[in-house]
Amino acid sequence: VEQSPPQSPGPGKAGDAPNRRSGHVRGARVLSPPGRRARLSSPGPSSSSEAREELRRRLRGLIERSRVMIFSKSYCPHSTRVKELFSSLGVECNVLELDQVDDGAKVQEVLSEITNQKTVPNVFVNKVHVGGCDQTFQAYQSGLLQKLLQEDSAYDYDLIIVGGGSGGLSCAKEAAILGKKVMVLDFVVPSPQGTSWGLGGTCVNVGCIPKKLMHQAALLGQALCDSRKFGWEYNQQVKHNWETMTKAIQNHISSLNWGYRLSLREKAVAYVNSYGEFVEHHKIKVTNKKGQETYYTAAQFVIATGERPRYLGIQGDKEYCITSDDLFSLPYCPGKTLVVGASYVALECAGFLAGFGLDVTVMVRSILLRGFDQEMAEKVGSYMEQHGVKFLRKFIPVMIQQLEKGSPGKLKVLAKSTEGTETIEGVYNTVLLAIGRDSCTRKMGLEKIGVKINEKSGKIPVNDVEQTSVPYVYAVGDISEGKPELTPVAIQSGKLLARRLFGASLEKIYHTLFWPLEWTVAGRENNTCYAKIICNKLDHDRVIGFHILGPNAGEVTQGFAAAMKCGLTKRLLDDTIGIHPTCGEVFTTLEITKSSGLDITQKGCG
Repeated sequence: VEQSPPQSPGPGKAGDAPNRRSGHVRGARVLSPPGRRARLSSPGPSSSSEAREELRRRLRGLIERSRVMIFSKSYCPHSTRVKELFSSLGVECNVLELDQVDDGAKVQEVLSEITNQKTVPNVFVNKVHVGGCDQTFQAYQSGLLQKLLQEDSAYDYDLIIVGGGSGGLSCAKEAAILGKKVMVLDFVVPSPQGTSWGLGGTCVNVGCIPKKLMHQAALLGQALCDSRKFGWEYNQQVKHNWETMTKAIQNHISSLNWGYRLSLREKAVAYVNSYGEFVEHHKIKVTNKKGQETYYTAAQFVIATGERPRYLGIQGDKEYCITSDDLFSLPYCPGKTLVVGASYVALECAGFLAGFGLDVTVMVRSILLRGFDQEMAEKVGSYMEQHGVKFLRKFIPVMIQQLEKGSPGKLKVLAKSTEGTETIEGVYNTVLLAIGRDSCTRKMGLEKIGVKINEKSGKIPVNDVEQTSVPYVYAVGDISEGKPELTPVAIQSGKLLARRLFGASLEKIYHTLFWPLEWTVAGRENNTCYAKIICNKLDHDRVIGFHILGPNAGEVTQGFAAAMKCGLTKRLLDDTIGIHPTCGEVFTTLEITKSSGLDITQKGCG
């Protein structure tokens, strides 16, 4: 065991320790003068939650003001090793001996919330959380600790975020609210078909939002058929216009892109549409589309670059196939379409394309919806087959050939069986690949600063507080190893990371306006729907009032009513992952208090 647990050793009263002397420990300066027991939390706040937030702010103050801050216990041998290390380097440290202050246990609890480390020593160098004894010595042996000690506050930014998707933007805005100088780098490398997009990441541009809008378009077609049975009579033949739909969807997405840029501007976050690549510790090279290079430094970095669709690696795939990167802005109707893959992305796209009346085939290598309940997956497949989607099971493409150019053209697909030697051919207008996604981490210079990645998946291993193998570099979103690849998870991770790094503010009563996604393309009123919760500040922010004005309000309220009966608090709402995109998820992202007077109009998704 390399780190001491939080409890005191041996018998005796909690908090007692064999040696209660304060003062200098081998050259390390302690915060408590000899003979006096320090207190960090003042008796000012009236509620326990306010006292906890006050203690958190005081701890943040110590960390911000100290070149080296060590939270220690005087009897802990691992703490002593770390203090001796800094003493041997001639570095003066601020040391708080948690066993020698009255509120040491509370301090350790709050430190655990900030760092997710429950042991001592807990070491910060120039505001960067290094970790415990093992991590500190590893940083020393790699030279990183010396680098951190050399740095002062003369960075260009407190935080640079690489990636302007859901997680990156969430983290940037929260850090800016907490008073930090923040930059966001976002650059979309065009797809093999030349498709690129604006600020906001996959979800907004080529994921959840356009997918649900196209799904809504297909549902409207189904509703037209159903309407005859409810008495609606119409003689005109109804058909779907792909170009009208995509134009409306892209116009809406452009408004979201602009809304994100405006939101960053309002929070004084610098947005740079350029590609970021690390060149040395704390330094990143930024290259714009013209090839012009600029260099920036930051105390801390967040990697939030997300993933891009995977290709088959066969003849003709990148030349002639499209992916979800291209589908939602495709300037022409795709016509007869082969969807390769059996993920939820593949089946969702196949579903709405069939809903538009297109001839759709899904080629499946093995099973539908791997990782999902297979009984449910097969029911989904059966339903799709009943509604016109064809399935080619146990086949994989081996070659794509272009027969005719056009919009769309004609493609011949040669496929082989996964269970034998059988081969088949088919002719389609469009081939849509949905076989998985790869992390965008391999051309960022991460190896130059020592950030480890999983060589097979490209994902970045992180600890429970999103910290990578380099203490001042964090990762959120789909590139984080072992994390769910979901937009609301990225949003929450980014927000909570910023709060852990820079300290949370006191917020008690919240409200916002919102715009249901189904209303956007139809041109219905924005900022008409309203959500509000009322919290009891003296009871751990327990939710005692819940209000929603919007579609399906009764359905939404019923679910939250049960949660309120079970003691729902604002903290629990914040920790809840939203179902995206829905109206109800707005209650998991409420940030603005009514008393603040801040603008609550909706400018984007997440």
